[in-house]
Amino acid sequence: MTDPSIESHRPPRTSKGTQRRAELLDVAERILVEFGHGELTMRAVASAAEIRLGHLQYYFPNRSELITAVLSRTLERTLQRLAPLLASADSTEPVADMVRMLLIEQDDFCLVRVYTEIWALAARDESTAEVVRSFYRTYQDHVVNLIRARNPRASEDICRVHARVFTMLIEGAALFRSGIADRADLATDDMLIATATALLAV
Repeated sequence: MTDPSIESHRPPRTSKGTQRRAELLDVAERILVEFGHGELTMRAVASAAEIRLGHLQYYFPNRSELITAVLSRTLERTLQRLAPLLASADSTEPVADMVRMLLIEQDDFCLVRVYTEIWALAARDESTAEVVRSFYRTYQDHVVNLIRARNPRASEDICRVHARVFTMLIEGAALFRSGIADRADLATDDMLIATATALLAV
């Protein structure tokens, strides 16, 4: 059941309210990328947006709701990009091309930085961790569907395990390819693509 005190803080669902909410999330995301999750406070967002703290709380009553909104929007955008890509890789298309496209996502350093901050937050906050887990469950569902479409005889368990390892491989690669832990190079990318492609060919 929704807490009436929280419901009363929520702005009406108008196009202007939706736009203002998006602008505030843009500010919060910029702070997350430039300064890290430790600096993502309600006061920091209000100051950067040049509004009163009370105005920010009208849209996001507390830091937890603000962070959840930032994470949910970021993860939803990623799923919107991934879903058509994974769905289009039918059995006649080279899977390696699809994997290369997934790796191109990792060339966006700001996006990778957001994800590293999300992972750091998830390690300390259970509500954040649940948002992240939900995202990866949906991500893996798309990969399972891709594997099943290409290999109809593969069991559900096998598809699920391969999808999990595939997701771990691609997502973990972001840390190493972005310059955070290492940098991308052609030989390593070739091996990464070959390994990922083999996981999809059960």
